[in-house]
Amino acid sequence: MASRKSNPNRGSKPGERRGGRAPGTPNRVTTEFRETVRRLLEDNAENFGRWLTLVAEGDGTENGKPDPAKALSLITGLAEYAAPKLNRTEVSGPNGGPVQTVSKVVLTSD
Repeated sequence: MASRKSNPNRGSKPGERRGGRAPGTPNRVTTEFRETVRRLLEDNAENFGRWLTLVAEGDGTENGKPDPAKALSLITGLAEYAAPKLNRTEVSGPNGGPVQTVSKVVLTSD
């Protein structure tokens, strides 16, 4: 078996970026999947309402028992792909201290 020589110019140095997506750029497959789910929801809006009602209220059969919690779970699961998740934002004052607010009250006589 031939031995491999290591190449000192290969690879990135610690902290060095070489190519790839810029931070915050969504993955292409994820973007396409979200778009597919969004279109599916838009194209079947009326049907989803009926399906969710059947899940929440049951369909009258023994296998189709009412399950409102499952209907809510389905909605939240699909919403995750149709709308972006919002990140938490921390608000702080100068130098990371508390936020200071000033309220001004003006009294007038009418």
